[in-house]
Amino acid sequence: MPQAKDHVYLDHNAGAPLRPGARERMVEVLSDVGNASSVHADGRRARARIEAAREQVAGLCKARTRAVTFVSGGTEANMTALTPNWQDQGAPYYLDRLLRGATEHPSVAAGGRFPASMQEVIPVDANGLIRLDILKDMLAGGGPALVSVMAANNETGVISPLAEIGAMVAEAGGFFHVDAVQAAGRMEIDMDAWQADAISLSAHKFGGPQGAGSLVVRSTARVPAPLMLGGGQENWRRAGTENVAAISGIGVAAEAAEKEAQDWARLAALRDRLEAGVREICPAVTIFGEEAPRLANTSCFAAPGISAETALIAFDLERLSLSSGSACSSGKVSVSHVLTAMGAEEATARCALRVSLGWNSTDADIDRFLEVWPQVVDRLNPEARNRAA
Repeated sequence: MPQAKDHVYLDHNAGAPLRPGARERMVEVLSDVGNASSVHADGRRARARIEAAREQVAGLCKARTRAVTFVSGGTEANMTALTPNWQDQGAPYYLDRLLRGATEHPSVAAGGRFPASMQEVIPVDANGLIRLDILKDMLAGGGPALVSVMAANNETGVISPLAEIGAMVAEAGGFFHVDAVQAAGRMEIDMDAWQADAISLSAHKFGGPQGAGSLVVRSTARVPAPLMLGGGQENWRRAGTENVAAISGIGVAAEAAEKEAQDWARLAALRDRLEAGVREICPAVTIFGEEAPRLANTSCFAAPGISAETALIAFDLERLSLSSGSACSSGKVSVSHVLTAMGAEEATARCALRVSLGWNSTDADIDRFLEVWPQVVDRLNPEARNRAA
């Protein structure tokens, strides 16, 4: 059902609207017949569509075309990468442990195919940045490790020092996986500069279809053991008949996202105006990760005494869609493990709201939010208005 014209969508980190170009390409492809593994003309046409999309995704992350494997989304990409069993130069290579950031997405926090006994958590500082000093000690304290860190946090937008982490991991002889799901279209992705062995992408975060994504490796000589077995699709790295329509949609969205990643100024100006307006009404507001590098599209903040759960309902009634600091699979607001790892008090974390912008966000969206925000404050905790920081 299409959204009403006065509806304002401010939840791109949860899922961006499908780009018109991606939708058009997918509808076109759905009229095709043929399995991409078939040698006849219909099969070859399907194969050509997949390979065109592979090239577009490779361009988004400065990767080699054959390094892109299409999967069902970010969770599967992470699950595939997080395994002790890799192939390095064609020979089996086994990693002894997984070192993962304390603020990772649940699909990484679950540890993938590493048993719990082989997992260690890397703490973060008050701004949500990986403690590099502790990571260095952890890398020196055991056998070869897979280090998994997100490029940018889904809740706060805080950007990790990936080049520094990658250099440390390489020096220690480990492998480096980056969850780049929130990075695509919002910052430059450069696997070589990061020294990342693998990155994960999810199409619906940058305007592609839901239920589709990619695992991209820096070198096809160093790859994780397949998660999906049973066929030779995706260069033997992911079995199963390819979803040609969805993959075609990823390609179109990736091409658009690559261009947008070069121009952060527009979204940064919108975010900064929103934060200034929030702070004007509630000077005591906490903006999480404010002192760290952040994605231009993301703002996570908490106003004292304004419950996120109640605020979300109030915004929804005014036809604004945003998010709390964290949402569990049931859709209910929970205490954010990200904000907890950053040292936020529980009472503050329960007030966290996240606004995330994207390819179709406008000044009018921010205008509408700033029109409704004072109403929400006055309804839920008028004492927070103009309270000194």
